[in-house]
This record gives sequence, C-alpha cells and structure tokens, in this order.
Amino acid sequence: MVEVFRADWGGDGYGSIQRVRLSPTETMLAATVKKDDHEETRCMLAHLGGVNLHQNAMLVLDNVLSFEWAADDVLFYSTQEALRCLRVFRLHLSDSGVQTTLVYEEKDPEFFVEVSRSRDQRLVTINCSSKISSEVWFVDSKTPLSFPTLIQSRQPGLLYHVEHSDNHLFILANTGAHQEYQLLRAPLASPSMPHWVPVFSALPGTVIKDMELLQHHCVFTVKDSQCRLQIQTLTTQEPYQLNTVQLPYWACDLSPQHVGTVDGGSFGFLLSSPVHPPVRYLYSSRKQKLSITEDDTWYISLPEFNTTRLWAASQDGTMVPLTLLHMPAISELHNAPLLLHVYGAYGVDLNMTFSPEKRLLLEDGWALAYCHVRGGGERGLAWHRAGSVLQKQRGVEDLAACIQTLHRLGVSHPALTALTARSAGAVLAGALCNHNPQLLRAVILQAPFLDVLGTMQDASLPLTVEERGEWGDPLIREHRDNIASYCPCRNIIPQLYPSILITAYSEDRRVPLSGVMKYVERLKKAIQICTTRVGVNGEKSTDLETGDVERFLSIST
Repeated sequence: MVEVFRADWGGDGYGSIQRVRLSPTETMLAATVKKDDHEETRCMLAHLGGVNLHQNAMLVLDNVLSFEWAADDVLFYSTQEALRCLRVFRLHLSDSGVQTTLVYEEKDPEFFVEVSRSRDQRLVTINCSSKISSEVWFVDSKTPLSFPTLIQSRQPGLLYHVEHSDNHLFILANTGAHQEYQLLRAPLASPSMPHWVPVFSALPGTVIKDMELLQHHCVFTVKDSQCRLQIQTLTTQEPYQLNTVQLPYWACDLSPQHVGTVDGGSFGFLLSSPVHPPVRYLYSSRKQKLSITEDDTWYISLPEFNTTRLWAASQDGTMVPLTLLHMPAISELHNAPLLLHVYGAYGVDLNMTFSPEKRLLLEDGWALAYCHVRGGGERGLAWHRAGSVLQKQRGVEDLAACIQTLHRLGVSHPALTALTARSAGAVLAGALCNHNPQLLRAVILQAPFLDVLGTMQDASLPLTVEERGEWGDPLIREHRDNIASYCPCRNIIPQLYPSILITAYSEDRRVPLSGVMKYVERLKKAIQICTTRVGVNGEKSTDLETGDVERFLSIST
C-alpha cells in the first residue's frame, strides 16, 4: 500500500479522514478531514499521479460535510454551519481558475441538506430531509454545469430516496401500505410523482431497510417482525422476478461493500453481530448464489454462542422484539450478569455491529440483550412514529417490558442487571430510572441527552428546531406537557436509584453539557434526601414523606 494523501490540518496537527471520493477518471481526489474532538471538517482536493506520491492539497474547503464529483473538474459539496447543512456549492476547476457557485440554499431550518451520487455515477443528487418530509434534486453528469432539476417537491409526510439506471429513476418512497417504503420507477425525463409507477412492496411482516441498485437487479435489505435480516433481489425489467435469500441466524448487522465486478450484478456486504466479527459475503444475482468471499476457517474455532429472539408484551399489548445473545442455555442464565442496550429514537435501528468488548463480556459469562423499542426503526416507519412526539413514553414502557420479560424467563435478576444507552437513547434510560429504578443495579450513559424540555425550549441551540419532529414543539401546550411527563431531568425524585456512570464531552454541541450537569446536580440532591431515610443498620426505608418530595422539587426547580 502506497500513501498518496496525508490528513494534514494545515500546520495544526493531523486529523482523521472521514470520506474519500475519486473523480470519474480517477485523476482527482477529494477527502474530508476531521480534527479529533472537533466538529469542524475540511475538504482537501489533490491531483493524482505524477512522481510525487505524497500529494499536497491543491485546494482546501472549510466546513464541508458531503461532496461528490460530477466530472473530473466539477465537484458539488454541502457546507455545515453550527451543525446545520443548508447550502450546496458547485466547484468548477477550469483553465481560467476556480469558480465557486451557490446552486442550492435551504430556507427551512428543519431540513438538512446532503450531496450524494447514484451508484452508476450518472447523477449527483441534493437530498433535503426533515423528520417528516424530503425533497431531491439532481444534476446529470453529462451536463455537470447545469443547475439542479427537482424530482418531486416536498410534501408533509412524504419521504423518498433516489437511484438511477438506464435513464430511469428508481425511487424508494413511503407510499406503500401504512406509509412504509416501496419501490417505484419513473423516467428520468419525467421524474415527478404523477409518473411514479409501483414496482415492489415489502412482503407482509417485513420492512425495507436499504436498497442497492445493480445492473438489471435491485437488492433490498429487509427485516422481519423479529428483526431477522434478509436480502431480497428484484429484476429491474418486466416481468419482475423476486428472490429471497436467508442469511445466517446470528446476523444482526449488514453493511454494504461496493465490489467491482465485470457484470455489475454482484452485491458485496459484511455481516456481523455484537459478538461475531464481520464476515464478507458476496451475492451473485446472475447465479442467485450467496458465498463467503474470504477464508473464514478461523471463525470455526470461536466459542459457540446463542442468538435468541424473543417478544415482550408492552403495557398497551404491543409485542416488542428483543434479541438476546448468550453462551449458556437460557435455563442456566438466572445468575448471569445482564447488560441491556436501548436507543429508540429518530427511526434509527439499535447499533448491533461487532464490538470486541461485547465478545469478551459474553465469554466471561454475561448475557447481552438488545431491546428494539418503539421510536427506533427496526420494524419500519410506523414503528418510529409509534414512539415519537406524543408517543415517546411508549418507548419507556417497551424498555420496562423487555427487562421484566427477561427476568420472568429466568434471565438474570435486578441485582445483576445493567443498562447502557448513548445520546438520545439516554432519554428512555433516564425515564426508566425515574419510574422503575428497582429493575436495575447499574446504568451507563454516554454523552446522554437528559434535559429534553430545557433543550427543546432553547431555539438558539443548533439542533432544536429540526428536532421538533422527534420530540415535539414545547410552544404547543400539549407537546410541552408530554415532554415534561418523561424528561429524565425533570422527573427525578428522592428514591433509591441504580448506580449511574455518566460520560460527557465539554465541546459537544449536539448534547449540551449544561443539561448533563443539571441532571447530575438534581440527582445528587435527590440521593442526599433519600439517604437520610436509610437506617443506621443499613435498612432501606421506603416511607419517603410528601414533604421530602416537595422540598426536593422546590430546590430543584
């Protein structure tokens, strides 16, 4: 391997390379570099080739988040300011110099703008997305200096994503049953919604998670009702033919890997789980065959582990999927320490990629549980809607149901149960600690979002306005009262809490440190009041008087 580019931060040390793009003929390279512990990024452009292998950047662009080449001399990129991406520029490298042109500017602060490119490299797309709507523009690489063309103007509730093949757009939009994603097709020359023709909808009980467009085939990553992964392939020409490929039972995460093939009909991807290292697979749509692309014999020596998929009945009767990873049989897990994971926000699936630390815990006798609660995306867009805004409390109820179900099945017990969550997942974890602290012994919160009400009331913070689609708008009385009902910071009371470890970051602009500190101070006061009710012999009293709670609330407000 030859080093051709260095992530030099302009004389102020080095950063880490975040994203790399080559121009169509691979004569130009663009890469974004992020300095450690900072949000700021720089995009560096360099010529490739020549005798100097260590390329110096010929041009540096500040605060670039996403970018794509439309031609060897035309680059489109979006800029980020205070965590918001609202503008897209076109950079033209010509003999007369460098020309920069603003080609798109977003006026709605609830929208986020990103530049992407179709897999066949024909189109550069400008993707404008909010929590409830999206809009896509495109530039044809055959005319890279043209201004973007709108595919379909934004409509409340309409979400869509675009790919291209053979002068047709293949559109993944939430126009299917129950507002779930389905595949539609439209001519490139007539891209608007009246010309969208349905091609494929997910089979009952499954939801589409991702799509890759190959030559003559479309590959879907889908999940069934228990969050098991599958891939389904569909021919892109009539008569459409669907083929379903079952994946290993242990697979919990699929990451696409672009593979250069002669026929363009192969889909490469990595399969992993929190305790299983990634394995590279290749699916050939022509042969309809799934194969491992590298020597996997060393995996045979890995100790056996079990992947058990369960259901938990939530408070309103909704069945919540739950994935349990363990080495002994379930019947032998009563005295095993249990580590639970939860997220449940933004329609994002719980992170289940491989983690060496999780593998070590498993081999040391732990059981690991992943709670796919409402508010996440594991069961589709409806699953997210069922746990957002006015329904956010459902995610807390789902989490409690998952823990109680495991304990009833004989998996661990409260004295050996810990919960871990990060960022927005800490909302559910913190709310659970306030309402059901007896279910847990310990909690680990990483960069936790805990002061939901205080943050959402401060419109000057970078993400507050665009986050209203997830948490609600506190200017609306019903939304404000709902946020107040579950906000971890607001609902602390004097009681016995689990042991809590919190890690936060002083320069984190996504989760303000002030909210974390407010939570910690209120928790300390609550614990101080509670400890005065513990007897000299260590007996824990549960008869907190009304005055204790009132006194606490008065000093914490």
